[in-house]
Amino acid sequence: MSRILQNMSVQPALNLHAWEERFKSHLLAHASFDAGHDLEHIQRVVLSARRIALQENAELNVVLPAAWLHDCVIVPKDSPLRKQASRLAADAAKVFLESGGYPEQHLDAIHHAILTHSFSAGIPPETLEAKIVQDADRLDALGSIGIARCLMLGGSMGRALYHPQDPFGESRMHDDLTYTIDHFFVKLFKLPSQMHTQAAREEAEKRVGVMRQFLEQLGREVG
Repeated sequence: MSRILQNMSVQPALNLHAWEERFKSHLLAHASFDAGHDLEHIQRVVLSARRIALQENAELNVVLPAAWLHDCVIVPKDSPLRKQASRLAADAAKVFLESGGYPEQHLDAIHHAILTHSFSAGIPPETLEAKIVQDADRLDALGSIGIARCLMLGGSMGRALYHPQDPFGESRMHDDLTYTIDHFFVKLFKLPSQMHTQAAREEAEKRVGVMRQFLEQLGREVG
């Protein structure tokens, strides 16, 4: 990790706009998207990551490539290989960046940020840039877009929307492998406390508020 930190010393500015166009073109040509991980998801993560990075004075030459390429390899959430997804994406991103001539001094830091962004991988981020990419990715699981993504993924995997007798698990164990709404309680509502940056934590709390309002309305509608 010391090598990553050493490599992140001040370097001449890159033409990041041109590189971002290359990232987008690469994804459109090579990525295999699923219901919850498409180009729009990536672009939202990039937007959040950019905002947080500017607030935190982080290295954009690391944050933006990592945000653009964090899902360049998609492994379905119900796949036995799911825990390897971020490593596969990190390795593929590094190969792509090396072949395109991206400055070598940033490659290890970008690899680390992609490797550690995944909830499934369970690898803690050790740099500010990696923490920002993880925060930005997790923000996209919350709020209105988080609700939509959760329901899309649950439907794509054949899960019921909710338990018919106890929709919110008030008197049973939550089971998000069977009921989509249970995923709110198993994982999503816990994300704000896991954010690394203050800006992401505050935004996550706001988005969770939207999700709780949705559940209140859902409860009224299903009785």
